Amino acid sequence: MTGGPGAGGPPAVLDHLVLATPDLAATVAEVAALTGVRPVPGGSHPGRGTRNHLLGLGGGAYVEVIGPDPEQPAPDRPRWFGIDALTGPRLVTWAVRVTGIAARVAAARACGHDPGEAVAMSRRTPDGGRLTWRLTPPGAGDRLAPFLLDWGATPHPSAGLPVLPLVALRAVHPDPAAARATWAALGARWPGELAAGPEAQLTAVVEGRYGRVAFGRGAGAV
Repeated sequence: MTGGPGAGGPPAVLDHLVLATPDLAATVAEVAALTGVRPVPGGSHPGRGTRNHLLGLGGGAYVEVIGPDPEQPAPDRPRWFGIDALTGPRLVTWAVRVTGIAARVAAARACGHDPGEAVAMSRRTPDGGRLTWRLTPPGAGDRLAPFLLDWGATPHPSAGLPVLPLVALRAVHPDPAAARATWAALGARWPGELAAGPEAQLTAVVEGRYGRVAFGRGAGAV
């Protein structure tokens, strides 16, 4: 692991990975075909123009497959995660789970990284329940900078999900030291490998029913 506990308390832990796509239905079908496990419906994000499906990764983490919601009108602002510019699915970022998100934001700023102001969000679940949470805006910094997420008293959405065990996480960054500094400012730990490369990239390898599958730019067997 890399990164460390910053000034905001104990290390934040991996909450979920974000697999963004311009075509949610097609990507859900592709993930199901490759892994043998179909992501389950999560819900719609009112006003954001997006909807998601979820798969557990084990250890209280999950992967969120997120794309445009055809039942919502186009939002009056760009969709998060760069969805509007995507030509195919891509593992775009990761979220870390924290408590006391306001203190985490202040601590990160004191350490030289501004994750943005936390905003409140909510969505309905397929069974009629309601999830509420607070998060910092995704994309504050480069692709490897996670966003902070505080579920408060809401039950964590990983409970009851079908699970594809997470085998490996790999990150590539043009300046690995800068990535580590950002993680440290957020009090986050990257639970995987980090290497130098020309472009910031994330790859996750899961154990599917037919073998291992990698999510990065698209998806495929490994």
